[in-house]
Amino acid sequence: MLTEYAAHYNTGRPHRELQLRAPADDPDASPFPAQRVHCHNVLGGLIHEYRNTA
Repeated sequence: MLTEYAAHYNTGRPHRELQLRAPADDPDASPFPAQRVHCHNVLGGLIHEYRNTA
């Protein structure tokens, strides 16, 4: 569980220093897409990530 959380914390969550982008984000992608958004649960639903579903 801690390994999954650390991976999310270090690569998946938005960072203020990166203008609310995650380190693993595509630099050419819009940070606030106007398309449909899909919720992806992390750590059995303790953390919710949202992704564009084109």
